[in-house]
Amino acid sequence: MKTILKPTLLATAVILICLSMTSWRSDEPTKDKWEHLLDLELSKWDEFVGAPHHTVAIEGYEKGNGMDEGTPLGLNNDPLNVFTTVEMDGEPVLKVSGEIYGAVTTKKEYENYHLSLMFKWGEKKYEPRLDKPMDSGVLYHAIGEQGAFWNCWMQSQEFQIQEEDCGDYYTIAGSGADIRAIKKENPNSDWDIFIYNPDSDYKQFKTGEDGRCRKSVNYGKLEGWNQIDLVCLGDKAYHIVNGKVVLVLENSVTYGTDDVAKALTKGKIQLQSEGAEVYYKDIKIRSVSALPAEFSKQL
Repeated sequence: MKTILKPTLLATAVILICLSMTSWRSDEPTKDKWEHLLDLELSKWDEFVGAPHHTVAIEGYEKGNGMDEGTPLGLNNDPLNVFTTVEMDGEPVLKVSGEIYGAVTTKKEYENYHLSLMFKWGEKKYEPRLDKPMDSGVLYHAIGEQGAFWNCWMQSQEFQIQEEDCGDYYTIAGSGADIRAIKKENPNSDWDIFIYNPDSDYKQFKTGEDGRCRKSVNYGKLEGWNQIDLVCLGDKAYHIVNGKVVLVLENSVTYGTDDVAKALTKGKIQLQSEGAEVYYKDIKIRSVSALPAEFSKQL
């Protein structure tokens, strides 16, 4: 006769507790498990809308140049629907009108991660960038107060998203980094041009001095969807456009009022509104401890 062992009450209780803990933790990002950040309710984001340009009429708000003048509309106050969601092909898409500068900001902070998203350009442009390339960007390691820079964005590092300039690096409101870069003379400006080159010496970039480093090669497309990947590991960050590593920064830091550098390795993530209509979709993030192989083999 075969004996069937029945679980004891204690064993059953332990199993139920373990299943309950697994379910409770299922929405937390873990290594190699993607957390999807976009839904139609923008439930994982806050909105911050800056000061309207003088061409935009909103009663009760001081107009300005659209950047560092005027009164910001502020947190989760978006009467002109600068940030909305739509459904395309059965999936949620973030539509950024660009009419007023600002950003959506993740409610959570992230560290040691791989951020993946897709974007494409719309058709409309607004002041103060009517005669300039379409522009947006991913701000990462965002810390401190909303609107710290130009009444719009937090102190952060920027992965530039702009026509012909996808993957460039900008310092925002007191950040800095070291990047291997070559210098190119710029006869049309007092600012020198620096271009990422993995075989060059390190150059220090800092807000108020040399605050921009250009990507090595332009892989951004003007038509259709672009794939953007950002991998942050410790004080390093890898800017990746349509599968190609175009810039690597190291020694990510923030400068306080005393001008002393402190490591900047984690923070919130912002997607910019900057005068151009742009769409974002398939926004997801996962925890990583190493650069994924498809990117590391390029270095």
